[in-house]
Amino acid sequence: MAGDSLLTERLELRRFRDEDAAAFHAYRSDPGVARYQSWDASLSTVDAAALVAEFAGLDPRAPGWFQYAVTLRAGGALVGDVGVNLHQNLMQAEIGFTFATEHQGRGHATEAVCRVVDHLLVSQGLCRVSAECDARNTASARLLERVGFRREGYRPQYTWLKGEWTDDLLFGVLAADWVPLPG
Repeated sequence: MAGDSLLTERLELRRFRDEDAAAFHAYRSDPGVARYQSWDASLSTVDAAALVAEFAGLDPRAPGWFQYAVTLRAGGALVGDVGVNLHQNLMQAEIGFTFATEHQGRGHATEAVCRVVDHLLVSQGLCRVSAECDARNTASARLLERVGFRREGYRPQYTWLKGEWTDDLLFGVLAADWVPLPG
């Protein structure tokens, strides 16, 4: 479905393809990338290929998760992914994002998240988009605030993750408050 792609100045956010499996495996297997995520870094190449195939078959307009592959427009390298969990009511969604270590700190995640949120709130007409992150993941929390999310909550020792209790930060942005970043 070619119409699923979203473009920014430097990035294309598109449906996953089979050829993304190796790069997906590489960054999802990085313990630093997996640190604050619900999945383990011990992803096998077979499991990575199966996930990419599963992602490729998802429908971005249907309730549930859809993963955008985030690629550089110059060269097409896969640098990360942005997930959208569309609610059953089709009026709100949750997002999550994961980026390869070598592409962190370059504005790629900010650019991709901003584009996805703009698409959800403006093009699809959703009322709100939410996100949550481990309270120790200060880079993700700063990114969410930078693109316009408001911190809506703090849940101490809420999630049992990788053998320890973690605190969660809750974020949200309403369509009525959305102002996309310039550029």
